[in-house]
Amino acid sequence: MAKQYKSLHPAKYYRDYLSHNIRPDGRDFDKFRPIILNVCSIDTADGSAIAKIGRTTVVCGIKAEFCKPKAETPREGFIVPNLELPPLCSPKFRPGPPSDQAQVLTQLIADIIENSECIDLKELCIFPDKLAWCLFIDFICLDFDGAVVDACVLSLMGALRTVRLPSVEYDPAIDNKLVNLEDRIPLHVRSNPISTTFIIFDDKIILADPTADEENLCSGIVTIVLNGDKLCCVHKPGGSALTEEELFDCVEKSKKRLPSIENLIEAALKNV
Repeated sequence: MAKQYKSLHPAKYYRDYLSHNIRPDGRDFDKFRPIILNVCSIDTADGSAIAKIGRTTVVCGIKAEFCKPKAETPREGFIVPNLELPPLCSPKFRPGPPSDQAQVLTQLIADIIENSECIDLKELCIFPDKLAWCLFIDFICLDFDGAVVDACVLSLMGALRTVRLPSVEYDPAIDNKLVNLEDRIPLHVRSNPISTTFIIFDDKIILADPTADEENLCSGIVTIVLNGDKLCCVHKPGGSALTEEELFDCVEKSKKRLPSIENLIEAALKNV
């Protein structure tokens, strides 16, 4: 009976639960779902990880390829992220070109990488104006159940920390490179940005770590990205407004979550 009620009146179904200060899955408003991180999941990638937040599951694979630096930035390499939201992960997505949501979230991930400065693009340069590394970072969502950006950023940090680039000797006189696949150097990851998503329900109730059902019914959504104690990025794509006090409260809740996420990443990397 509850399933039929939820299907016919989803908003009222949630309001009935929230009026008793609990969510349909039994969580408090500021309670986060369990998190799992597994690294080195893909043997054919230069770095990889799988992150699971609740049921939301994202695979991140990184492939390093040679490229020529841009003329305007001759001493920098490249990072190219891409998020796929296939029909496999949710009925809301259809086969074909990337959806608008996938493109928006891909750009958000690119902004997070840039703003957090977790990777110094200059360290990806092998020889100025001639040769550099390009890191293609592909995310594939296997199960879309809310807070997908949080899972993407978590899998990204796990995958980046497993990247080992081969040493390269380059002779510009003859445009020749010598790649030593046996001698690999760990990628220098300068920081660990952590993403936390909140939604606004009925313009007044703030819920942490939303499910897909909660995101579909929300009147607003905000993603807080922290780089240590530093606020790295706030993504608020319209919807209900947050007061300054409510925004600061979201930031504080995100900060309290940081130690557990950082410990999870370190535990996953322990045997790498």
